[in-house]
Amino acid sequence: MSLYLSRLTLSHFRSHKRAAVDVDARPVAIYGPNGAGKTNLIEAVSLLSPGRGMRRASAQEMARRPEALGWKIGALLHGPEGTHEIAIRSEGGAARQVEIDGKPAPQTALGRIARVLWLIPSMDRLWIEAPEGRRRFLDRMTLSFFPDHAEASLAYEKAMRERNRLLKEQIRDAHWYAALEGQMAASGAAIQRNRQAALDRLARAQEGAETSFPTAELALVSTEADIPATEADLRAALAESRFRDMAAGRTLIGPHRADLYGVFAAKGVPASDCSTGEQKALLISLILANARALSAEVGAPPILLLDEVAAHLDANRRAALYDEICALGAQAWMTGTGPELFAELGPRAQLLPVSEEDGQSVVENPVE
Repeated sequence: MSLYLSRLTLSHFRSHKRAAVDVDARPVAIYGPNGAGKTNLIEAVSLLSPGRGMRRASAQEMARRPEALGWKIGALLHGPEGTHEIAIRSEGGAARQVEIDGKPAPQTALGRIARVLWLIPSMDRLWIEAPEGRRRFLDRMTLSFFPDHAEASLAYEKAMRERNRLLKEQIRDAHWYAALEGQMAASGAAIQRNRQAALDRLARAQEGAETSFPTAELALVSTEADIPATEADLRAALAESRFRDMAAGRTLIGPHRADLYGVFAAKGVPASDCSTGEQKALLISLILANARALSAEVGAPPILLLDEVAAHLDANRRAALYDEICALGAQAWMTGTGPELFAELGPRAQLLPVSEEDGQSVVENPVE
């Protein structure tokens, strides 16, 4: 069984005034000059999963300029659970509204019908940037396995914001803290369990896999101290840390302080110390492992979004990547400046030309 889009429509989204793309389950190779609107297409696909999409943009930022009339995305999604019609819209910069099969739905509902993974150029610095970026990367992978991870994360963040407000205002009423810390402990323990379970799945997916990309050993660490794993221990740690946190004006312990540590397994070298090419290869390896694990667990590989990935690989590595995508049976939406970057795919993919005319993107029909 495959998970794929057969139709994608855009209205006043980024550089696309109007666009309608009809494709099949094969990989989609989008090509055209820089600035033509290729990445905008796959950003629209990324919004079919919970969260802010691959660019983490606000609804207002995604509106086409200069009209700023609001925007709409439509998609026909096919998966193991059947076919779903999805509509996402924003009017006048307002928050996104989601409809699934004609009925309003929360964003979190998207995670139960669509698994979408992406790799974009800004992620190339993952191993050397601040821990926040690695937590986001880990949570995106975790969300692909556990759709309720988004709800646990939202509950934790909401309770922590309230606790931080009390800390900044130097409130000392223990009862107020106890209630919020109870909420943080329950959702925080769920976050920890989900993250570790996701790492375990990735490790199993990498074991014995026939791949041309290096294996990464991953571990969940903390920027300050070990994060208590159980709800009771986390609640106790938060209570014990109140006075220290009050001095800092923020919460200093919990899953929001976690970090993802990666090692190039074959060399025993931390990912942060690897070459730029090796770091990119490790990222690709993790995305492929995530896809293999999901395919085994839910019966279908996720939709993959790979922005400009071919430009950073030599011909052999490109061919190896394409072979793995096709072996998975994944619908991968890939971007590049020219069709030659996808030559190794041959008839296994459909080519989608994108150009720019009079200030707007133009999407042509797929080319076989």
